[in-house]
Amino acid sequence: MCQLDPDSRSANGGARPLTVALVADTHGYLDVRVAAGVRGCDLAVHAGDVGGVAVLDALRPRGPVHAVKGNNDTRAKWPRAEQPLLATLPAEVTLPLPGGVLVVVHGDRALPARRRHARLRAAYPDARAIVYGHSHRLCCDQEKIPWVVNPGAAGRSRTYGGPSFVVLRIEREEWSLETRRFEPLSPVRERATRTAGS
Repeated sequence: MCQLDPDSRSANGGARPLTVALVADTHGYLDVRVAAGVRGCDLAVHAGDVGGVAVLDALRPRGPVHAVKGNNDTRAKWPRAEQPLLATLPAEVTLPLPGGVLVVVHGDRALPARRRHARLRAAYPDARAIVYGHSHRLCCDQEKIPWVVNPGAAGRSRTYGGPSFVVLRIEREEWSLETRRFEPLSPVRERATRTAGS
């Protein structure tokens, strides 16, 4: 179970909020702006289609990274030297957090979002929130609990408006979501950003 550091207090005397970066669909490339945003979080989860060890290393904020295997996380698509780590990625992660359980899956159905969310809620009724990927479409469905969240694509493949991620903030067991989306990079700006971030 993730716990807040009891020595870390906010200005109002309470425990510092726990922040969890929710990321998906990097396909071997993590946008440097997403990586910079994740660095400020306590831990990160990746909802599949990771694409390689370098992405997981770049996601490692102040705490651990919890990742699941996506449909593109296959031996054929990962470098041979990284396949031992690929073999350890589960299909699902259940993460107990203050105030509830976060479930992470990749998802693989081409259903309309409303039907997909209904199926996820039926499959994980005891979760506080469910994070999934696969569609690359940013969505925070907080209509009812469990919330269903797709952080969008955090790389450069099918970002539908730009690379994105979501921050789950937990303060005294109260959960809130903040979406972060960046402008898509042109090929020239992408090369410059990669060079500056190296």
